[in-house]
Amino acid sequence: MEYRRLGSTGLTVSPLCFGTWRFGKESNGTLETDRETAHELLDAAWDRGINFVDTANSYGGGKSEKWIGEWLADHDREDVVIASKVWWRSRGVPERTLSRKAIRSEIQDTLERLDTDYLDVYYIHRFDDETPIRETLRTLDDLVREGTVRYLAASSGAAWKLTKALWRSDLENLERFEITQPRFNAAYREEVEDYLDVCADQNLAVCPYSPLEGGFLTGKYERDGDPPEGSRGDLNDWNGRFDERQWRVLEAVQSVAADASATPAQVALRWCIDRERFTCVPIVGARSVEQLEENAGAMELSLTDEQLGRITDAYAGATEGDR
Repeated sequence: MEYRRLGSTGLTVSPLCFGTWRFGKESNGTLETDRETAHELLDAAWDRGINFVDTANSYGGGKSEKWIGEWLADHDREDVVIASKVWWRSRGVPERTLSRKAIRSEIQDTLERLDTDYLDVYYIHRFDDETPIRETLRTLDDLVREGTVRYLAASSGAAWKLTKALWRSDLENLERFEITQPRFNAAYREEVEDYLDVCADQNLAVCPYSPLEGGFLTGKYERDGDPPEGSRGDLNDWNGRFDERQWRVLEAVQSVAADASATPAQVALRWCIDRERFTCVPIVGARSVEQLEENAGAMELSLTDEQLGRITDAYAGATEGDR
């Protein structure tokens, strides 16, 4: 497996990032991942060469960070790339903010739960329209200069907000966002094209969440059937969520998987990894070790330009596309 440079940063990471948003999460009264399973999944990811772990202060009400911190105690901190996020408050007044006060408070709690002195990557989970971007960026810049954070990142948001933040950072000689985390996959692209254009132009790494479109690209859902029991579609009532274009992409993914002797999930993840306009490191979540090991197989998979283009063109409904 070849590790890769994360955009223009100095970080070297695996082609996949392990996402932990299910840790401690409850959906309709069902606990998706408990502490024991969380540690098993982290072990499985590490054993397959995944050195990049993604979390957030809000995941599982802080349980995700705490369980990762427990696991991290048995590993060399320098060998693991840890990313977390801020926007939701994890304690005190329930609010969503990127004020100086909130960021300072939340980073302390995050580091305490993770039992570490620093974060490799710190995302703003969303943009905060109520706090001046200058205040947010200056606070984040201070964290980098103090050694608390290595690199800054932005998750979801409008392309113009990302552009504004990058412009402000350059104007005032502040640390800029180097990594982004939009929702992006072979079946969900058009809505984030402007955002991805900014990433490509500014050499920002892209670590997309939901690279399998909530499990849709695994092939577990049927056009006219009910979602499988216990699936995300079942827990969140996704009947009728997917459109004809997405079903067309799934068919292409399944066709390529058959040709490549791989699973649809592995093919869909490889399609993301092989993006050429920007470094793309998909974030994968899993409920079981078997599921994680299947996803990890994407790191060893090789697809031809024709196979990748077949998937790309299925979304566009054309014979050519951005490959």
